Amino acid sequence: MSRSAAIIVAAGRGHRMESDIPKQYLTLGGEPILRLTARALLNHPDISTVTAVINFDDLALYEAAVEGLELEPPVEGGARRQDSVRNGLESLSSHPPDKVLIHDGARPFLNALSIDHVLEALDEMPGAIAAMPVNDTLKRGQEGCITKTVDRTSLWRAQTPQGFRYAEILAAHRAAADGLELTDDAAVAEQAGLPVALVMGNEDNFKITSAGDLARGERMMMEMTGNREIRVGTGFDVHRFEAGDGVTLCGVKIPHNAKLAGHSDADVALHALTDAILGALGAGDIGHHFPPSEAKWKGASSDIFLNHAGKLVSEGGGQIIGLDLTVICEAPKLGPHRAAMIARTAEILQIDPARVSVKATTTEGLGFTGRGEGIAAQATATLTLPALGPASGK
Repeated sequence: MSRSAAIIVAAGRGHRMESDIPKQYLTLGGEPILRLTARALLNHPDISTVTAVINFDDLALYEAAVEGLELEPPVEGGARRQDSVRNGLESLSSHPPDKVLIHDGARPFLNALSIDHVLEALDEMPGAIAAMPVNDTLKRGQEGCITKTVDRTSLWRAQTPQGFRYAEILAAHRAAADGLELTDDAAVAEQAGLPVALVMGNEDNFKITSAGDLARGERMMMEMTGNREIRVGTGFDVHRFEAGDGVTLCGVKIPHNAKLAGHSDADVALHALTDAILGALGAGDIGHHFPPSEAKWKGASSDIFLNHAGKLVSEGGGQIIGLDLTVICEAPKLGPHRAAMIARTAEILQIDPARVSVKATTTEGLGFTGRGEGIAAQATATLTLPALGPASGK
């Protein structure tokens, strides 16, 4: 019986998503996209091993995304996609499979039938790819005007997985190492003279490259996971000033003529956000999960608290839809640090920064914040969670 392996190409750092987190580590339905992709391959009975090729700068994101999955050790990617694939193929050379599937890390809706079609085609051909016939009329354009209608007959949209007999695609990638940049593995095979079969893919097996794709994926996840409900929680926290040289807000150190006093690092912003998420979950507050009476939390970084709340959302099958934070103080001025605060919060929770709002306001000199005695923060968290059933009341 032939042995088949799979390589997930997940080393990209694309910017079309306008996210500080690579798209493969963003979440759908509360789970990282890369985890959904890996699980689809791991669950197929004809695939014996799955290896991800990643950017090692993202190793911590990768380890969190695939925690608990039985993947081979990750392989470091290269400068180009084809370099990353070649690295993945080389990693299999000590125990070479008969067949290998190469799949994009940002295509999480891969189904078993597409895998079946590609693997079966490799019994007759050295290569095969999942693809969809082009149904739209195609136009060639220049400077915003149509120059020609392109005949769509025999045109296909390439997807992944793209499958090959291992020895032949490895040799093709080695031969193409110093040549032109090729956009997929079928092109590498073509350059080596290997025939590649087209097999029917699936419209749901799209690659997530934009915010619109992410929204489409969210809708699909909601349909797949059944009835869900929206939950909202609020959080509020206050910390007074004491002697120091800066405050930490949303994990960002901001220069100031004082610091905030507290048992942990006194990050009033992350505390409010954490309590908002815990409130939406009905899971108590920070003090319940991280009692200030326990010495181990003294001076602790508050990203631990927020990360914990985020994991509780994921473990409950939920997703963070939006966070809205307002920081209340006369000083320091937060405008120059707002983008960094948003980025760090999103990074801690592994969500799209577009889901995080950070605002600052003053109390016009009134109250303890107006007198410059400390900082307050209030936050709202909106989540989706599996529905508990009809709400009832008396």
